[in-house]
Amino acid sequence: MRNKILMYLFVFTLLFAIFIYVNDKRILDSKENEITSLKNRLEEAETNIDSLTAAVPIEDYFNLENNEEALSYFEEKGIDTGNLVVKIEDAIISKNKVGEDNPYVPYDGMDGDMKINKIKVLNHKWLIADFTDGTYWGEVFLYYEIGENGEINFTPEKSFLYPVN
Repeated sequence: MRNKILMYLFVFTLLFAIFIYVNDKRILDSKENEITSLKNRLEEAETNIDSLTAAVPIEDYFNLENNEEALSYFEEKGIDTGNLVVKIEDAIISKNKVGEDNPYVPYDGMDGDMKINKIKVLNHKWLIADFTDGTYWGEVFLYYEIGENGEINFTPEKSFLYPVN
């Protein structure tokens, strides 16, 4: 009787060990597949970052903050260049008023007021801005000057309105 109990206990322990082994093996395989998948995603992300990093100098070529000659121009005039781009953007965006078109947009709003959304300061004299009235949109190329008193004056040079499809 005692031998049978020991034999049943041994068989039960053996079956339990096999169950734990199979279950742990399945969990381990699942985790290995997940790790492999994450490694592949990481490699893709690193490749994407490398391609974007290579594109940044090209995209930032026309940018006031990266243009040493333009920054030197302002420094020679005694203008602080620390937050100059923000001041220029604020000066344009502040002209977006409720019930009025932005005066730097040479088109009247057809489905609302024309407002400037995005601005990119190209150098010490030019910037480009995106505008829309909610349905129609376009871009305007502006000339700007900073006066002796720090006042910023803008002159629209060229603009276009995208056709609505």
